Amino acid sequence: MPDNHLSDYRFTPPSSGSFLYTGRIDFTNPDAPCFINPGSSVAFRFHGNNAMMKLKNYHSCYHNYIGVVIDGQVQEKIEITDHGTELILPVCAGLTCADHEVVLYKCQDASHYYDFLGLYLDQEARMLPPPPRPSRRMECYGDSVSAGEVCEALGHIGKADPENHDGVYSNAWYSYAFLTARKLNAELHDIAQGGIALLNGTGYFHGPDYVGMESTWDKLRYCDYFGAPTPWDFSRYTPHVVIIAIGQNDSNPENYMGKNAEKSAHWKRHYAAFVKKLRRKYPDALFILATTILCHDRAWDDAIEEVKAELADPKIVHFLYSNNGTGTPGHIRIPEAEKMADELAAFLEGFGEEIWQ
Repeated sequence: MPDNHLSDYRFTPPSSGSFLYTGRIDFTNPDAPCFINPGSSVAFRFHGNNAMMKLKNYHSCYHNYIGVVIDGQVQEKIEITDHGTELILPVCAGLTCADHEVVLYKCQDASHYYDFLGLYLDQEARMLPPPPRPSRRMECYGDSVSAGEVCEALGHIGKADPENHDGVYSNAWYSYAFLTARKLNAELHDIAQGGIALLNGTGYFHGPDYVGMESTWDKLRYCDYFGAPTPWDFSRYTPHVVIIAIGQNDSNPENYMGKNAEKSAHWKRHYAAFVKKLRRKYPDALFILATTILCHDRAWDDAIEEVKAELADPKIVHFLYSNNGTGTPGHIRIPEAEKMADELAAFLEGFGEEIWQ
């Protein structure tokens, strides 16, 4: 929309206090918060019938999308086709003139970052107080499955991924992590990155110089495609439940677990060290060690079980899905993610209300 038409609209800056932000978001510039992790969101309420968002996108790869939820109903994703420049994107139009609640969320991982630069409403519309923040808090450390990558490829349930999907089927909203959080009415920070493994030099993220979760878990900006990494301030968010879903990409370039004693022991030491680092950050949280139903060698799950036993912490548990490691050769599609979320939510509910205290 041309700038000379914007005078017809009411502008609300990101720092206005009218927005509810969720995720590891960079507020270095409070009027240009940078969205980084999949599913990071801004929610708001308004009275009116139209709304537009202003943003600036930083592109790395794939097609890039913004997800939109209006009054609890998921809408078509909005593709961002221009990068490195300020854009005005319509997020809802032609609604009944009434009170509405909108969630704008990042569909993908480090295929892009973007700055949220504010909201435009019709002159007769008005912002309402933001929605309340959930009292329950979760955090997930994972890979592409936790990020919801290729989950919308519904013609490939139980099958390999479609060729050249280029991000068009990816949507963090439908990842098992976010589905579980919504079933439990919990806030979620999804520290998930496609292709990531635990150790540097393994997995598929940031090739050929592969970067592992051991180098990104404590970062805000973690991908140097967009500048130097920056530290995360852990005082900003303390989860009640922490999911660690790493181990599926770790067999690249070599599936050594259970076959090479030295390399297997090295991985288990580093996995235990990673869990201990997180435990020091969150001494009271319930930790769920897991992988997913994506096909992988069971030796990795056996290794996680060994580490769990060695840690001997009653609030660090190992969870296996009913078809763990055998469910699909491709990414998890929405119905499969729903089933995973049902199982994981039921498992967490079994611990009772006290885990959320």
